[in-house]
Amino acid sequence: MHEMSIAMAVVDQVTEAAQAGAARSVSRVELEIGELAGVVPDALAFSFELARTATPLDGAELVTRSVAARARCGSCAGEWAVGMPPDLCCPGCGQATAVELLSGRELRILRVVWDDALEPIPEEA
Repeated sequence: MHEMSIAMAVVDQVTEAAQAGAARSVSRVELEIGELAGVVPDALAFSFELARTATPLDGAELVTRSVAARARCGSCAGEWAVGMPPDLCCPGCGQATAVELLSGRELRILRVVWDDALEPIPEEA
């Protein structure tokens, strides 16, 4: 279950940023997760609950935002929703050799809500 390693990495990064800004607690963490990132949101939420224990994130809410997978054809410039499983063959012209994946692999911290920072901390960690 790689969701636990992802949750631990998020908790570590946010904890480090909180300590740098002298924040003692975090109430909310927002993540952006692409539909092709291979992350199961429920498993990540469960893992986050375990990983946040005894850290400045203890009790913090995890909010995830899904990003749809989209691709563009280099031959005809058509764009389409990729879906699961990924279909990287252009529905417009049938080409699959010059396809660019535009979105869907994201996995990043979008925003962190700090409760008691003494110094301003950037919202993105």
